[in-house]
Amino acid sequence: MSAEQSQEAAHAAYRTRLRLMDEGEDDDPVLSVVNLIDVFLVIIAALLLAVANNPVNPFSADNVTVIRNAGRPDMEMIVKDGRKIDRYKASGNIGSGQGQKAGVAYRMPDGSMVYVPETGQ
Repeated sequence: MSAEQSQEAAHAAYRTRLRLMDEGEDDDPVLSVVNLIDVFLVIIAALLLAVANNPVNPFSADNVTVIRNAGRPDMEMIVKDGRKIDRYKASGNIGSGQGQKAGVAYRMPDGSMVYVPETGQ
């Protein structure tokens, strides 16, 4: 066997080994599991960021009021005072209940509201 033939045989054997190594990595099920774990970690991080940026975050001590479906019969008001969260749902009835007129509210040209209480009665 000449030196040239032995080099070709060695090169062919080397290519066969490289091809076998490449094929083994493509079919390795552990790599698929590792990729799935990476995807789930990214999803979990995104969900944690969404919870942290939510204005009604249960872990913050802020005072927040959120009104959902404003003006509709299924309107809901969520009031967060510190760590306490209260939900109020509309009954669909407008102006019902018992009570007395306590005053009048006026909207000013700059958008602010002024409340004037009733006097005397």
